Amino acid sequence: MAPVTTAAELLALLEGQASVEGAAATRRRVPEPVPVLGVRMGTLFDIAKRASTLPPAEIDLLAAEDCYEARLAAFCLLDFRARRTPGEPWLLESYLRHHDRIITWDMVDRAAPWVVGATVSSGPYDVLHDLARSADPLRRRTAITAPLWFVRRGTDADLAEGFTVAAGLCDDPEPVVTNAVGIYLGHAGDRDPGALDALLAAHEPSMPRRSYRLAIRKRRAG
Repeated sequence: MAPVTTAAELLALLEGQASVEGAAATRRRVPEPVPVLGVRMGTLFDIAKRASTLPPAEIDLLAAEDCYEARLAAFCLLDFRARRTPGEPWLLESYLRHHDRIITWDMVDRAAPWVVGATVSSGPYDVLHDLARSADPLRRRTAITAPLWFVRRGTDADLAEGFTVAAGLCDDPEPVVTNAVGIYLGHAGDRDPGALDALLAAHEPSMPRRSYRLAIRKRRAG
């Protein structure tokens, strides 16, 4: 298939895959009044891959669109670019500049590890702590989802910083943050069980049960 070279072309392809049934399913996770097209996720990713060389200005145009699928495509493109060339500063800048366009947890999870985590690896980590202090739960989710990159590819110092961010969010009341904290701890605990034990010893009484169960799920499975 021919590559997609503009945001308008990508949006037209998404609109061509819209369906009423898909829109009803998508609406269950996308809040009103954000418009939804109802494009299957696999189809959306396939279209976005054809636009993987889209210039930054065109990605900006996608992020500015009203509909959920166009916004998600913009963050997919940032993720694709980060996987090819991790740590490029413009990717992090673009992600943060468009963070207000993020409306669902899956938009965070798609891009945060490679776009944010890979860029702040080896420090400084100020951006993670700034995000963790935000009043926006989705920014706080970015703060703890980005360090997933540290688990497999980061230094010991990176991993420790992820535990520090997790400790600060352990008693967060928002489910969109609670789940992400537990997911990070479950993975990071595989690499450093002692650090996980220390964090749980200090914070288990105040942690939401969902977060705690996710943090220890791999131990239960073993």
